[in-house]
Amino acid sequence: MPFNLLKKYPELLELNHLNSYERIRSLKGIFDRDILENLDFSFRNHPIRPTKNIDGISTMEALFKHLTHETEELKNKRGRVYKSRNIFETDRSCRLHWIKYHIDENKADGIEIFSLKERDQKQRRDVTHTYIYNKPKKYVIVLEVQRSKMDYFLLSAYYLNKPWGEKDIKRKIENKLPDIY
Repeated sequence: MPFNLLKKYPELLELNHLNSYERIRSLKGIFDRDILENLDFSFRNHPIRPTKNIDGISTMEALFKHLTHETEELKNKRGRVYKSRNIFETDRSCRLHWIKYHIDENKADGIEIFSLKERDQKQRRDVTHTYIYNKPKKYVIVLEVQRSKMDYFLLSAYYLNKPWGEKDIKRKIENKLPDIY
């Protein structure tokens, strides 16, 4: 498991041979090093905070889930659809150590950084998201600009492995704001 702590971009973490407990322990080590214990975790001199508070889950636990698990839609006993983030996603998780590399802007070629106004359905208001898109590697990091515009929330980071993924990010690029926030 410690060998994953030695991995550097563009290498992928080795997770397939680990059982569930070892896999989470290995990923938590990288998460703790790069995000939780990183006092200088910032994007363009603006601090990055964990995701917004989610009922019943610590913000760091919620952020870890967003960075390593995929959302699925389920139905409750009454037939209402709700979202659950319980599916471990290997493509997302094996790139966990890429987040800090991209946030620190260590790579310039093939990277597109842009901001976009999007509707937050839960809060029923427009929010500004900043995307860091690594086109050759099909990798995206999503930051939300806080209202103060002084810092960011880290919302998610994922590999574009869905058929609609690249088409969706291209649509976002077409609608980008003139400035990066």
